[in-house]
Amino acid sequence: MTEIDRRRLLGLSGFLLPCALLVALYFAYSSDTFGSWGWKGGEYAYAFIGVAVGAILLGCLVKLFRLDKPGGAFGTGLVLGGTLGVVVVIGLVVLFFVAWSRM
Repeated sequence: MTEIDRRRLLGLSGFLLPCALLVALYFAYSSDTFGSWGWKGGEYAYAFIGVAVGAILLGCLVKLFRLDKPGGAFGTGLVLGGTLGVVVVIGLVVLFFVAWSRM
């Protein structure tokens, strides 16, 4: 495996980690997995936002302290995956307010 292939694989794994967590949270919400613990919609939303923002912060820390030596690809993937989560949250908030304004 060449250096470029390893870097791409690290970047992809860094991107897929927060995306997989966000999708798992969505499916946990839709099936009310943590309902027995008293979770309602707000707790799932807080967890979703926490994973998205946490991935961005963790990616920045990984890049800042150069914990991923082969070019910083894993940190970049984490930042991109977290940014995608934040964009989804912003889109859902905008969609909610647009729907609410049309009522």
